[in-house]
Amino acid sequence: MSLGRAMAAFGGVTLLSRVAGLARDVMIARYLGAGPASDAFFAAFRLPNMFRRIFAEGAFTTAFMPMFAKALEREGPEKARDFGSQAQALLGSVLVGVTLIALIFMPVLVYVIAAGFGEDPDKRDLAILLARIMFPYLALISLTALYSAMLNALGRFAITAAAPILLNVFMILGMVLAARFDWPMAQSLAISSLLAGFGQLWIVWRAARKLGMSLGLRRPRLTPEMKGMARFALPAAISGGAMQTNIVIGTTIASFFAGAVSWLSSADRLYQLPLGLVGAAIGAALLPELSRRAAAEDARGAQEALNRAMEFGLLGALPAATALLAIPGTLISVMFERGGFGPADTLATAQAVALYALGVPAFVLLKAVAPIYYAREDSKTPLRYALRGMAVNTILSLGGVWLWDWRAIPLATSVAAWANLWMLWRGAAHDPARVIDARLRKRGPLFLLAALIMAALAWGADRALMPELEGSSLRYLGLAGIVLGAMAAYGLSLMALGAGSLAEVKAALRRRA
Repeated sequence: MSLGRAMAAFGGVTLLSRVAGLARDVMIARYLGAGPASDAFFAAFRLPNMFRRIFAEGAFTTAFMPMFAKALEREGPEKARDFGSQAQALLGSVLVGVTLIALIFMPVLVYVIAAGFGEDPDKRDLAILLARIMFPYLALISLTALYSAMLNALGRFAITAAAPILLNVFMILGMVLAARFDWPMAQSLAISSLLAGFGQLWIVWRAARKLGMSLGLRRPRLTPEMKGMARFALPAAISGGAMQTNIVIGTTIASFFAGAVSWLSSADRLYQLPLGLVGAAIGAALLPELSRRAAAEDARGAQEALNRAMEFGLLGALPAATALLAIPGTLISVMFERGGFGPADTLATAQAVALYALGVPAFVLLKAVAPIYYAREDSKTPLRYALRGMAVNTILSLGGVWLWDWRAIPLATSVAAWANLWMLWRGAAHDPARVIDARLRKRGPLFLLAALIMAALAWGADRALMPELEGSSLRYLGLAGIVLGAMAAYGLSLMALGAGSLAEVKAALRRRA
């Protein structure tokens, strides 16, 4: 599968997952609002997801993927499957130990990420209970990441993008059942997320088995291959830990402001939408592609892959960022303002969305630039830059909170993302893949101009239309009209500016067909 088709396949299915995720968060806002139960749930939910990003999406995937792709490219499926079985045994043993330790010391972990909960013992105790229920999800989703990495290396992107849909579906069903039978809502959400982990693992395991990549059970051993992967994974784990430390710092600071954890979590869902659609698609498709190019010593192919990934990233990230800056209040109001989530919550969350939006292009481009290092099995350099980015985030968060309360957190996150991107790009100056071609140099500025035109039209339509629909159920149609109109304006602007043409679209569709 070509890189473009791979990113399109992953992004298309991910769109369904993100829509389901938005529906999930709309229901959470309705049933839990932005009060103590919501703060406790989001803080607890962040724990397994934080470790997931460190172990599964961070250290393990970045270490496993290049080595698995190299084994597949040079030695064939048998050797790749053996390598996968060794990795599964080692990863499983580590996950069991981490899970047991976390369950025992959960009060300490909750205190670390939400020290402000100590002022409300009921909220603190609820967060500890929910975190203990959900933490085993880490083991399930990490094994899911193992099988997903193999499927991506084999060119099967759609199934790995579809697996996360189950989490949202299970949580939505959990809320529906809790409302119907009067079960505790937060506890129902926690149990639903754990059950979803089993479903996600089953889906990718079944897909890998059909492709002849069913991994056998074996005793974990530190073979030469596993020692090599561990040496690669350790810096990646620390790097991922540095990034997650930023989140911990933000959550800890936010826990001292009533409702701020929920506001930031709701804003996180919205700005994560383009990151999931575009950034995750780039990360899933580009790393195995660059790894194969590195194994084949194809510098020209690596350069082409990187440029097209960056072009794809800018094409999606720039309109998303400008739209989130232009109409954050309307987006939050229509999607979340109901039940316990009131106008004050909408205003605060919209401010967080706009501040996070400033970093969206950087977050997406990081997914394209970081694989330059990981494809050549260099995880130490990204670690150094991640630690510096963490320092930037920490200084701005802790220093800014005294001047601008909790709103310093999303601003610091965005600034740190740009700093990290600049360091990664500068550090790869001598890599042959890191050469911007004429096509990207021409189209990048045109993408930005088209996005600004689109955002201006969306802002004007929002100011003219949405006040008239205040309090009416027609506001859903109004927002849909603004979003669809903005998308059309972006496409037409690209064509008018010469950054894309109808002929190219038709040709792409014919290639897909």
